[in-house]
Amino acid sequence: MTLVPKREYITLLLGDIAVFVASLWLTLILRNFSIPSLGLLQTHLVPFSILFGMWIVVFFIAGLYGKHTRLFRTRLFSTILYTQTINMIIAALFFFIIPMFGLAPKTILILYLIVSFPLIFFWRVTLFPRLRTTRKLKGVLLASGPDAKALADEIQNDGRYPFTFDYIIDTGHAPTHEIIQQACRVAEVDDVTFLVVDFSDKAVSAALPIIYDAAFHKRRFALLDAIELYQELFDREPLSLMNYEWVLANISASRSYDFLKRMIDVAGAVILGLLSLILYPFAIVAIKLDDGGDIFITQHRTGRYQQPIRIIKFRSMSGNDEGMYDDSGKSKLKVTRVGRWLRVLRIDEIPQLWNVFVGDLSLVGPRPELPSLVQQYNARIPYYSARYLISPGLMGWAQLKHDRHPHHGTDIIATKEKLSYDLYYLKHRSLLLDVFIILQTIRILLTARGT
Repeated sequence: MTLVPKREYITLLLGDIAVFVASLWLTLILRNFSIPSLGLLQTHLVPFSILFGMWIVVFFIAGLYGKHTRLFRTRLFSTILYTQTINMIIAALFFFIIPMFGLAPKTILILYLIVSFPLIFFWRVTLFPRLRTTRKLKGVLLASGPDAKALADEIQNDGRYPFTFDYIIDTGHAPTHEIIQQACRVAEVDDVTFLVVDFSDKAVSAALPIIYDAAFHKRRFALLDAIELYQELFDREPLSLMNYEWVLANISASRSYDFLKRMIDVAGAVILGLLSLILYPFAIVAIKLDDGGDIFITQHRTGRYQQPIRIIKFRSMSGNDEGMYDDSGKSKLKVTRVGRWLRVLRIDEIPQLWNVFVGDLSLVGPRPELPSLVQQYNARIPYYSARYLISPGLMGWAQLKHDRHPHHGTDIIATKEKLSYDLYYLKHRSLLLDVFIILQTIRILLTARGT
């Protein structure tokens, strides 16, 4: 039983296409001050159908087919305006480069942007949320800890989800016999259709036989793992609900995937490396004019299976950061004026394509860390060493989702949260997920977000 409906993405896609077509029809009406004939509509619909496919890709890169969290919905207005502006630029270039359609719709494209923006915004903000069923599934959460609380808060505070928790049983603050009694009582209630439990909890293990017996007497009932539901909602792993048995069972190596990924790494490093050579003279001159220091630096990092590697970067700090920290746990070095821009534009990372080519790094993987930090994190953070089952990467799931990276300073709390995303990637890694991460990273580069 899947509680978060997968059809949401298909509905969004079909709705966007319908809005694209409707916007074109309305644009032709405004352009000609009359309802367009079937022939005129077909003349424009043929080339615009190709553009619709391109625009869907832009929407995908912009994250408009992601899980619409409260944070993302607050940025929906600017995101739609940004993507539609990009789409109009693509359309203008399309008709300029491919004149075979005999159209030069400068006015139409401007009108289309004016018409399509409010329609898409209305569809996604007002109309689409009303399509979901008003009757929510009722369930019970049987777990404890900070991640269980975050799961409960997310469901209670976001009306998007088609289910709710009628009961929340905190297994950390109730004796086992009471948990069993409560679980059985709510499982027998007619309108309770699912039970979300932490299977690693000893109190839950003791109650499972009775819960199963009660559940299987109902016509409609689902027993769900709290970890899996947490993954689906937050795109990361709940560290407080995990144990070492779960890590060993869910995170393993795949030779076929590793082979295909290595081939993609080599091809990508060669192509991107050659294309990026045009940036080297500008970066070299800028670094020298800034402070006259070294152009490149090499740094020790921890690679796959915790083997030492050395990576190459354009220098962006006043020296070579090799773990020189002050009492606050932050680097003693400062980011230079040029280095700040090199970081924003990710140009400082370009020389690491050589590390990808030789196999020290991958295009996609966990962020490579300093050995001194790895030693601390291995000792103080459970499951941290699991991230070294695969090669670290230039891009990664945690790099996309986690904005509070300590940037080589020691930060246990931030690193734990970052690890939850790394473990999610380790469990769900695939070529399709890698492509998604690459496309999302391109979006970040184009918007110059982050440092």
